[in-house]
Amino acid sequence: MNKAPLSARLTVWALVALLATPILITLVYSLSAQWGAQILPRGFTLDWYLRLWSDGRFLAAFGRSLLVCAAALALSLLLILPTLFVVFYHFPRLKGLMNLLILLPFAVPAVVSSVGLLQLYAGGPLPLVGTPWILVFSYFTLALPFMYRALANNLEAVNLPDLMDAAHLLGAGTTRAFLQVVLPNIRNGLLSALFLAFSFLFGEFVFANLLVGTRFETLQIYLYSQRTNSGHFTSAMVMSYFLFIGAATWLALRLQTRRA
Repeated sequence: MNKAPLSARLTVWALVALLATPILITLVYSLSAQWGAQILPRGFTLDWYLRLWSDGRFLAAFGRSLLVCAAALALSLLLILPTLFVVFYHFPRLKGLMNLLILLPFAVPAVVSSVGLLQLYAGGPLPLVGTPWILVFSYFTLALPFMYRALANNLEAVNLPDLMDAAHLLGAGTTRAFLQVVLPNIRNGLLSALFLAFSFLFGEFVFANLLVGTRFETLQIYLYSQRTNSGHFTSAMVMSYFLFIGAATWLALRLQTRRA
C-alpha cells in the first residue's frame, strides 16, 4: 500500500485540528475553575459537571428528549420499513414519487411548519400543542428522510427482488422472507439510519421551542433557558451532550462491525 504524500497528510491533520479545536476549548472551559482575562485557566474542577448531573430539572429534560426521540424513531420504523418493502418489491415504479415525497419535510422551513401546526392543533378536537404527542409526530416527519434514504440505499444494494425470489424458492413465505432474510441484510443500514436520525432529533430546537416550550421541557429547551447562567455550566452541558452523542455513534459502529 502506497504511503500518502506529505501534503495530503498535512491537509488531513490540519482539517482534524480545525474541527477538534472548538471541542477541546469547550472541554477545557467546562473543566476550568476560573478562566477570565488570563490566557490559561486558573485550576481545574469537576464541580460544573457535578452540579449539572445532580440537577433534577436537567435529568428530567434529558429523559424527556430520549423518550420523544425514541417514540418518533419507533413510529418512523414501523411505517417506513413496510412501505419501503412494498414499494421496492411490488411497485418499483413508485420509487421516483417516494423520493419526491420524502423530501417535503426539508422543503418547508421548521418555523413555517410550526406556525401551521400551532394553528391546526392549538384547539379544536385535537388540542395537541403543549403536549409531547405533537413533538413526537413532528419529529416523526423529520426522521423519515434519514430513515428512507439509508434503507433505500441498502435495499438497492441487496437486490430485493432476487433475494425474495430465492427465499420463495426455498419455501419461505413473504413475511418470513422479509423478517429472516431481508432484515438481516439491511441491518447495518437500519442501525445507521436510526443513529443518524437520533443524533439530528436529539438536538432539534425549533419544534420543541414553538410547539411545547417549557410545558414539556426537553434538553434543548433547558439548554436555552440556561444561556444566562455561568459559561462553565453551559459548557459542561454542551460537552455532556456531545459525549452522549459520540458514545451512541461509537456503539452503533461497534455493533455494525461485530455483526458484519
